[in-house]
This record gives sequence, C-alpha cells and structure tokens, in this order.
Amino acid sequence: MSHVVRVLFLGDIVGRAGRHAVQQCLPFLKKEFAPDIVIANGENAAGGIGITAEIAAQLMDYGIDVLTTGNHAWKEKAVYAYLDAEPRILRPANYPPGAPGRGWAVYPAGGHALAVVNLSGRVFMDLVDCPFRAIDAILEEVKRTTLLVLVDFHAEATSEAQAFGWYVDGRCSAVIGTHTHVQTADARILPQGTAYITDVGMCGALDSVIGMQVEQVVQKFRSQLPVKFEAARGRPAVHGVCIEIDAVSGRACEIQRFQALPDATGVKMRAEHGLPPE
Repeated sequence: MSHVVRVLFLGDIVGRAGRHAVQQCLPFLKKEFAPDIVIANGENAAGGIGITAEIAAQLMDYGIDVLTTGNHAWKEKAVYAYLDAEPRILRPANYPPGAPGRGWAVYPAGGHALAVVNLSGRVFMDLVDCPFRAIDAILEEVKRTTLLVLVDFHAEATSEAQAFGWYVDGRCSAVIGTHTHVQTADARILPQGTAYITDVGMCGALDSVIGMQVEQVVQKFRSQLPVKFEAARGRPAVHGVCIEIDAVSGRACEIQRFQALPDATGVKMRAEHGLPPE
C-alpha cells in the first residue's frame, strides 16, 4: 500500500462537448497520472446547465469515481431522487436541511479513505448557509474516520475562495475551486499543507464563453435582453489538477494543473507544478 494518495480532479463538465472531451482524455490522463481516485464537477454536464441521472451514470462509466456539483445541481428536478440514492454524487453541503442528496462522503482511494466535501460560496451565489461554519462542523465528524479531506469549493468570488483556502489550511488536504470555468494560475501548497487552486477550469468547448456559444453570450452583453444560452461545440479541452496527498499526515505533497486537448492523433497536454510551501 502506497503512503501517497493521488487524486485527479477534473473541472466543470459543460454539455456534450465536455462529456466527449472527458471520454477522450480520461484514459490518457489515467495513464499519465495513475490516480487512485478520479473526481469531477458535473453540475453543467446536461446541456450546459444541470445534470441528469443518465448523464451522471455515463460519466461514471467513463471512469469518474465521484461527481461533485454546485448551484446548478437543482436544474433538473428528476435528478433529486438520484441525488438521494447514489452515494457517488454530491451536492453542496451548506444547503438548508431537507435538500436532496448528501454534501460529503468518504470514498476508498489507493487503500486509504478520502473524504470529499462539496461546499458552495455565498458571494454572488445563492444565499446558502455559511461554508466556513459548515466545514468546521463537517471536519469534527470527518476526522473520526480520516485525515484525508478534499473540498470542492464552488464559488463565484475569487476572494471568497482564497479566504476559504486559508481558513482550512492544515485542516484539509486540498481545496479545489469550481464554478467560474476559467482555470487560474495560482495552484500551490499553502504553508500548513493544503493544496489549493482558486478555479480548476472546465471540460468543454475551448472556443466558447465559459462553455457557452460565443454569439449568444455576446448578444446578451450587447443587448441586455434575455437570450437563451446553449452549450458550445467544437474544439474540446479538459482542465484539471492532480494532487498527491501524504496518507499518514493528510497534507498535500504536490499539485499540478493541466490542460489536455484531444484531437485525431491523440491527446496533447500541458502541465505545470504548483508552488511548494515556503
């Protein structure tokens, strides 16, 4: 049994282009990084907003072990029962009591136990319960089982995501930001051992506006009138991170951010190691 747990985390999967990109790239990424567990945010996998039980099952068939979500998880009401029944899909834990599904769970990873926590920010987002207080309560329970804790922090404001990362530094193994669909260049290990990135990016059409058709989004900004957005198609890309966690201490050893581009000849990838702690 290895003393290092390797986690592959893929950014928000947007529409059909995102699903196909994951299907094409995941075998390559698994060979490249040899992860013990694969996690991805799937809240926009169905047509660009929302997720269905059928699409969630399809993504798991591609090789994703755990799906996280966010504020768009509630778009398709038919998925509510699936959120209750399927332990491999999460929704933000800081929604009020009575919301379908679960906000965190513990999963096997390389012979060890990894807790995955899904939380939503509140700045420019739904007015959910405080994620800072929520993680305190969750960690009290999680730490009875494992020191390995990864948080998908689904937030709009970069300041809120960074503040959360500093708040849990040394108490969580990793904080991976999702929601904005644009990968940030700040992957690093914080001083007390928490791997951090403000936003991991997306899996979807590269030539788009955060995964949506360019012309429609431009029209919305120019006219300020209602415009129906559709998920873009075309040249796909997969953005994500690979994190190595010490299984004894629960502290992260390394984080790499990457962009993978599938084409007719295979997959091309660019990766960059995050900054180590001081």
